[in-house]
Amino acid sequence: MSNFSVTNIGPMDSWREHFGGFVPETSRDGRRVVDHELDTEIIGFTATAYEPGEEAGYWHSHSTLEEVYVFLEGEGQMGLDDQVIDVHPGTVVHVGTGVMRTWRALPDSPAQLRWLCLRAGQIPLPAIPDDAIPIRDIPMPW
Repeated sequence: MSNFSVTNIGPMDSWREHFGGFVPETSRDGRRVVDHELDTEIIGFTATAYEPGEEAGYWHSHSTLEEVYVFLEGEGQMGLDDQVIDVHPGTVVHVGTGVMRTWRALPDSPAQLRWLCLRAGQIPLPAIPDDAIPIRDIPMPW
């Protein structure tokens, strides 16, 4: 048996139809904890879609996990400790341990604010994935 798993989160314009979260208090429309659908061990991620004007409604920080937010559509803001930054398609935000964070879609966003949040950090990752060796003598499958 191979060590991989596959799920399908659908096109971005369908993300809002999903209801989910980690716990009931933070579950909502447009939130999908994708790693709960996969067999991941040290990587997690969510796919989220907020309507214009919608906000998280809470702050949080992590003591051992780092997060990377990849914004794909819409206009919004992130609160990071005592700063507010603007986010839009192409913005990538790394948030380290101990940093308070929250987010919102701007009320006048031209579209839903859609992003992926990747979580990792239980064990340090190498700067260069040094556990792989290129194998060049196997034909490509296509």
